[in-house]
Amino acid sequence: MAFFGNRSRVKRVFDFTTALILLFVAALPMLIIAAAIRATSRGPAIHWSDRVGKGNVTFKMPKFRTMRLGAPDVPTHLMKNVEAYATPLGSFLRLTSLDELPQLWSILKGDMSLVGPRPALHNQDDLIKLRTKKNIHTLTPGITGWAQINGRDEISIPEKVELDEYYMQNQSFLLDIKILWRTVFKVAKKEGVAH
Repeated sequence: MAFFGNRSRVKRVFDFTTALILLFVAALPMLIIAAAIRATSRGPAIHWSDRVGKGNVTFKMPKFRTMRLGAPDVPTHLMKNVEAYATPLGSFLRLTSLDELPQLWSILKGDMSLVGPRPALHNQDDLIKLRTKKNIHTLTPGITGWAQINGRDEISIPEKVELDEYYMQNQSFLLDIKILWRTVFKVAKKEGVAH
């Protein structure tokens, strides 16, 4: 039990330190992205999404806004005619994953980790139910995770939960580093993004 508690503390220190460094490095690009969003579409630069976190507690997760105001509150890959709702910069931000940068703030707060299951939208009842059944809801959600590097938007919810369960059963610092490393290449290749 002490081992898991210690691993959890090490993970939290690593998450917090890394997020702080990345925020410092990305501060200027983030300001430029925010200004570009405000200049090209009506509404705020940041969209605060209701997400399901550890213990199935809902929290507000920030992302750079990629959809126009009034867009349906559903996963983008399930939207019909996404282009009709996307902002001028929306597709580019999603394709490059730059829309995820504000989530570094969620890591500093402790709502998220660098690595973990992606937090479900508040209305993704099927995903929430399956994760709860498998005890995956006991994990802190992440910016990236095992499912993200093994299909992302291209896999079904049951497959995603199986991958989340694999991560839960095999958690380690080395696995987290492997996931982060592979995420960099996935993002660079723009793999697994439906829109």
